[in-house]
Amino acid sequence: MNTFTSLRAMALLGAGMALVPTAAFAQDAEGEEELQPDNVIIVTAQGRQQALADVPVAISAINSDTLINSGANDIRQLNQVAPSLLVSSTGSEANGSARIRGIGTVGDNPGLESSVPVFIDGVYRSRSGIGLNELGEIDRVEVQRGPQGTLGGRNSSAGLISIFSKKPEFDFGGTAEASYGNYNFFRLGGSITGPVAENIAARLDGIYVKRDGFYTDTANNTDINDRDRYFLRGQLLIEPNDALSIRLIADYTFRDEQCCAATYVDSSVNPFIGNLNNPSTPLTPLQTNGNNIINVLRDLGQNVAAFNQGYSRNVSVTPGRSYAGKTKDYGFSAQVDYDLGGANLTSITAYREYRSGQGGDVDYGTVDILFRTPSDDAYRQFHTFTQELRLQGEAFDGKLDWLVGGFYANEKLTVRDNLRFGNDYGRFASCRLVSGGGLAGLYSPTSPGCLAARPAAFGAASPAIYAAYDALEGLRNRGSVDDQYNQDGSNWALFTHNIFHITDRLDLTFGVRYTNDKKDFSATFRNDNTACTTVQGLVSPLLATPSLAAVAGGLIGLSCQGNSTAELNNVSISDDRSEDEWTGTGILSWKATDDLLVYTSFARGYKAGGFNLDRSALKSPIASFASVGGAQALVRNLQFDPELVDSYELGIKYATRPFSLSVAAFRSDFSNFQLNTFNGTVFLVQNVNGCKGDLVGGPSSDTDTSAATGACAASDVSYGVRTQGLEIETQINPFDDLNIGGGVTYARTRYVNDLVGNSAGAPLDPALRKLPGDNLSNAPEWVATGSITWTPAIGSTGLSGLFYFDGRYTEGYNTGSDLFPQKEQESFALFNARIGIRGPEQKWSLEFWGQNIFNKDYAQVAFNTPFQAGTTAAPFTDPVYPGGRQLFSQFLAEPRVYGVTGRVNF
Repeated sequence: MNTFTSLRAMALLGAGMALVPTAAFAQDAEGEEELQPDNVIIVTAQGRQQALADVPVAISAINSDTLINSGANDIRQLNQVAPSLLVSSTGSEANGSARIRGIGTVGDNPGLESSVPVFIDGVYRSRSGIGLNELGEIDRVEVQRGPQGTLGGRNSSAGLISIFSKKPEFDFGGTAEASYGNYNFFRLGGSITGPVAENIAARLDGIYVKRDGFYTDTANNTDINDRDRYFLRGQLLIEPNDALSIRLIADYTFRDEQCCAATYVDSSVNPFIGNLNNPSTPLTPLQTNGNNIINVLRDLGQNVAAFNQGYSRNVSVTPGRSYAGKTKDYGFSAQVDYDLGGANLTSITAYREYRSGQGGDVDYGTVDILFRTPSDDAYRQFHTFTQELRLQGEAFDGKLDWLVGGFYANEKLTVRDNLRFGNDYGRFASCRLVSGGGLAGLYSPTSPGCLAARPAAFGAASPAIYAAYDALEGLRNRGSVDDQYNQDGSNWALFTHNIFHITDRLDLTFGVRYTNDKKDFSATFRNDNTACTTVQGLVSPLLATPSLAAVAGGLIGLSCQGNSTAELNNVSISDDRSEDEWTGTGILSWKATDDLLVYTSFARGYKAGGFNLDRSALKSPIASFASVGGAQALVRNLQFDPELVDSYELGIKYATRPFSLSVAAFRSDFSNFQLNTFNGTVFLVQNVNGCKGDLVGGPSSDTDTSAATGACAASDVSYGVRTQGLEIETQINPFDDLNIGGGVTYARTRYVNDLVGNSAGAPLDPALRKLPGDNLSNAPEWVATGSITWTPAIGSTGLSGLFYFDGRYTEGYNTGSDLFPQKEQESFALFNARIGIRGPEQKWSLEFWGQNIFNKDYAQVAFNTPFQAGTTAAPFTDPVYPGGRQLFSQFLAEPRVYGVTGRVNF
């Protein structure tokens, strides 16, 4: 979408904002009436209860009514009411990723911490995907934008999401609700609260959800991406006197579901996917517009229509393979607030466990190429203990509002994996080589080695090469048996956050934080892929012969895909890392009038480095471990450095009872940006930086076919990513039963033109050659959200109606970390609606609702389909159109869902 089209679309949407905007107001918080009597927005973004209009930071606040009306059961639905936020999920429900202002962390690798972490009731959750669980009864959600590094909890480089559940109350009450919708959706929920003693109140929340899947697996007669989960949370609020408050929370979530299927991207986005209209014609010799991988998959059983599947939800799954998985998430926390007289002490102690195991047919097709078994042998598990202390008070007759504190976290992460080659992989690998090379005329998918005959085409080396083809046939149900990764991380920090009231209207906020982060890493690999070492032994000597190097390298590469090799059987490695960082913020804010706040700020943010928990990062599969001194000699290849950001912001906030407006202009520069990319074979984790000088050895033009991306002198290394733009949020309350709001975000989130791979100025991996000068993935430049809530009284009956409508317009963006053009998602708009009737004092309600009511099809993420890349033929050159012979798949977003909900309050 060009600039003119973008502006025109935004203008049209802006013209309709009066009818379809977003609600961005927060639930009344405890003590609110003492702050202001006008039922204003209260948040705790600065560790203190403050009116939103008085907080000099960019923040969106969403109350419980808005969450219910939009159908938000987890953090994904926050997209509809927070324009700078994008939450998506991909290959597993454990892999949810949140982005703010175009910056986030791809969730497929648990070794990477979140750029946008999730906190629930002040407790840090190890990865943002954990927020995809049911949330229960929620009081409010605060979405803070920009780096957060001077208050409690973990550092974050892009922002954070804080979720606050409803507290126990000393007045008896409760709720009960039941919902039914399409896809056989059932949801039952309830809560009860009240006193259990004179100074003790309790609350219990529970939810059960069941729903059929959005995908149909006809091969196994089952649904995928279903729902079958429950959630329980119990709380005690103990207030023995006015000075002391203790809140105890325990919760448990269990899910037994199948997730996550994917479809092939429609061939229309890739002109080099092959001739699907005439698939029976062998592409031999390989044509410039052909793709041998299509023929191989077809001949091994793949329905060719699947390659034009697009948004169809009948998925191709290998018979007998399953996406079944189980997730447990539970823990407890204790928050103690104690008024010491001259200061207030807050302590939050928490312990949590999270375990998610997921099987999968991870080639996403009928041919059995790659799978993960749905068992206790493939999971990720976090054991996390956190302790936060804050002490705050006032000094100098109220001129100084001070806060000091400390934070400690210990996170034990265990990952077990058993990624295996499928029963068809050996024949698939040999046919892939034969059909795309000099032996294409002998292509015979029903013959051993996929060869109809075995001429002496390679001279004296022919016996060794044909023996290697036969060895490939042995790759059936081979690969990782039990890979185990263990990471023990400790993080502690000291911080202070202070507000100096220079005058009655002028404030200076200053905060600083020191953080120490340590990680001890170890891994043990078990692998039964003996074919890899057999093939290496047969053809490695041929790598030195130019005429034979290509075929020898192809045989080794396909037999050892993803470093699946028996050389890694019973091999252990270990490493550790430690880092110290100073972060902080400075804000100058001026209350120009009682209703107008102007501020400017600087913040230094940080996200810890770590280890790539993927064995494929250890080496190139062409070399054997013996030739480089063993796996331990390469363990440093798994490390990546901490991500740092310098952020600047200028904002204004205007608020009266009927109208509020918030505007923020921002710029953030990221150094050592942590990028996780799947290149079709392995996961790459690489830091991305820029170069202030000239690159050495980089491509000479856009059509340069060399693999080099260019190096830089370490003294010239600078930031590699910049996000800058403007955010506008508004709310209008013309009368009590009508709430209208709107939000628009323009964020230009781009890589700089000259990129290098680390702080030493090393080249980027060639798979990332499309990045320089382009927008980041999942970073639309324009987003607009809007909602309207109207609750008119129905005569004098005490009844009231509900009319709710919200929408989100998202400009087109690329969904792939490598920015291949086939992964582009065009602009789209999503709308939700709810209509209902409510009893007197809302004691009961009956509501009809729909999400994605116009059934818009779009992809959350498109990716290189694993191992399914064809051979390149001249004059076609891959870097001109990256991934030309690669097949692509996509994780689709949810379709239209609708239903009815009945609710009672007592």
